[in-house]
Amino acid sequence: MPAYAVAVIRETRFGDEIKEYLQRIDGTLAPFSGKYRVHGGPYQPLEGAWSGDLVVIEFPSMALAQSWYESDAYKAIRPLRTEHTEGEVFLVQGVPEGYRGEDILG
Repeated sequence: MPAYAVAVIRETRFGDEIKEYLQRIDGTLAPFSGKYRVHGGPYQPLEGAWSGDLVVIEFPSMALAQSWYESDAYKAIRPLRTEHTEGEVFLVQGVPEGYRGEDILG
């Protein structure tokens, strides 16, 4: 089942460190089959207000997503992001093929 690394970024202070992070992150994803699914906008707000950026990276499994986040390669560049952005980052399990909204009811 796929898993996703999700970042809800409220503020980014662009500079050389963020540029370096963006230039290096793809190399950290490849060994874990990570693929961008969403990276910023444009956005079309439908309900409520939205400000910031959304990033979604898909991995084949939660184990691979966790291994990527904890990898030496990603740990080496993580401070380039964390010291220059404000927001939340989390991993979330995807749903199986054929999943329906009512499946959450048990």
